[in-house]
Amino acid sequence: MFTGIVEERGRVVVMGHGGGAARIGVLAPTVSTGAEVGDSVAVNGVCLTVVERDGEALAFDLAAETLARTTLGDLRAGAHVNLERPLTLAARLGGHLVQGHVDGVGTVEAVEGDGRGATLWIRTPGDLERYVVEKGSVAVDGVSLTVAALRDGAFGVALVPHTLSVTTLGERRAGDRVNVEVDVLAKYVEQMTRRSG
Repeated sequence: MFTGIVEERGRVVVMGHGGGAARIGVLAPTVSTGAEVGDSVAVNGVCLTVVERDGEALAFDLAAETLARTTLGDLRAGAHVNLERPLTLAARLGGHLVQGHVDGVGTVEAVEGDGRGATLWIRTPGDLERYVVEKGSVAVDGVSLTVAALRDGAFGVALVPHTLSVTTLGERRAGDRVNVEVDVLAKYVEQMTRRSG
């Protein structure tokens, strides 16, 4: 379980594909501290398992399922990624509950800047529109955000200068694909409502 508060913007140092799977190596000076093989780390909002550590670099294996359902297969050496270690029971919940289970891939429709920040408009992927509500929570590439507005099958998130500078969202442009995880509470409420009739 994660909070969507990015700890570090890491850099991909190697991306190797083979046999329908892949291995990614990420330079992560902060997140690698104390990391062990078998630990979980959210990489652009995807919960991955550390399979190797070499100094400040961490390696993760990506299954075919992960490559098919997320944007991680688009990454190349030199790309930046958002990194977060899992939440502990003693930690503050500064964002919202994020599982690291991507619900769909959205596409950036527009980036509207106002000089102090930006609004990122994202086409809502698949049938997730019913879970995205104004002032509700959503994770985009692992960043916990509040939905600022809705329009024609898309949602807008307001990004303050700090978020733009410490996450990969400041690098996003129209046409970019992003990982989207809706609020898990909305999915549970829907399931319980459906079962109760």
